Amino acid sequence: MLKRKANAVWNGDIQSGSGKLSAPGGALNNTPYSFATRFGDANGTNPEELIAASHAGCFTMALSFQLQNAGFKADEISTEVTIHMERDDKGLKLTRSDIVTRARVPGIDAERFASIAADAKANCPISRVLNLDISMHATLES
Repeated sequence: MLKRKANAVWNGDIQSGSGKLSAPGGALNNTPYSFATRFGDANGTNPEELIAASHAGCFTMALSFQLQNAGFKADEISTEVTIHMERDDKGLKLTRSDIVTRARVPGIDAERFASIAADAKANCPISRVLNLDISMHATLES
């Protein structure tokens, strides 16, 4: 069983307070987050940005894995994920994750690529844990 950890420390109230996120892997090392990083443009990160990065990384690796299992090797896969957050009657809620990916994969046709990408979208672990609509636009580049 694989386990990963991260921790958060928060000081103060929601509007003027701030926090730091850390994870043993080193990408997050007392990385600042706050109301201003979440809802504004201040330097630092926020939970939704981290979910978008997680989804982009997970999907991209899943696509590479699925391509490999089908006998293909991508020269490059580039993925951007946008997480949408909206307000409902219970407060803020993540509602959608939009995946935009581009790949250079020698020897594959567009139909086969689209099928493999759809499978990666449906089955990467982050897609499976997210309880929201997930859209995808996959482009095979030459």
